[in-house]
Amino acid sequence: MATTNRERKRYVKEYIRSLAAIEEAMEPYKDQKRDLRTEFRENKWLDTDEIRAAVKAYRLFKGKVNIDEVVENFNMISGDDNDS
Repeated sequence: MATTNRERKRYVKEYIRSLAAIEEAMEPYKDQKRDLRTEFRENKWLDTDEIRAAVKAYRLFKGKVNIDEVVENFNMISGDDNDS
C-alpha cells in the first residue's frame, strides 16, 4: 500500500495507463463478438433468444457445471423438448 499521497497518485496513474492499454487491446475482440452475433442473426442460423441461450449454456459449462444440467437449461430456454 502506498505510504504517501505522492506514491498513491503515481500508482493511480500507473493503474489507469495499464487499464487503458488492456481495454484498448480487448476492443477488437468485442467487435468480433458483435460481428459473430450479427452474422448468425443475419443468416438466420440463430435468433436472439437462441444466441442468449447458447451463451448462458456456455457460461454454465465454463463454470464447470454438469454438462447434463447445461443441456437441460439450454433446452428449457430454447423450448426444445428433444433429447437429441
